[in-house]
Amino acid sequence: MIAVYPGSFDPITMGHVDIIHRISVKFKTVHVLVAESTDKVYMFTPEERVSFLEQSLSDLNNIKFHLTSGLTVDFADELKADVIVRGIRAVSDFEYEMVMANMNKNLAPKLETMIIFANPKFNFVSSRLVKEIASHNRDLKGLIPDCVLSAFQKKFAK
Repeated sequence: MIAVYPGSFDPITMGHVDIIHRISVKFKTVHVLVAESTDKVYMFTPEERVSFLEQSLSDLNNIKFHLTSGLTVDFADELKADVIVRGIRAVSDFEYEMVMANMNKNLAPKLETMIIFANPKFNFVSSRLVKEIASHNRDLKGLIPDCVLSAFQKKFAK
């Protein structure tokens, strides 16, 4: 089976890393899709975000990384993927993900959505919170990969 795990990953967190490790043993191939939306303002470029993913997941050999600005279902269709994997941390995530899964099912009836619950160790970590904490020069060790920690240190040292 082939899975697609989409996200903006701005930046990747240890919660993302944990989920990707967990799903990598369940699927033949996991395509990690770095989404680029004109509606969002990003801290890191698409190329930086892909680089962070590659560095953080270099121990896995069945992961492929992609950039896209289109619909996830269209990308999944091109890859002949069986499932879109989404992680949720809390009930508030569930409502959004349920609506998205239903829309995706409407657009691509054969494509399934699989929900993976965040490891309780990381269920409070979000990219948005990480960026805010980094902007105040607070310690993020253990919440984000070291490569992202370095990038934040360089960005906020200026």
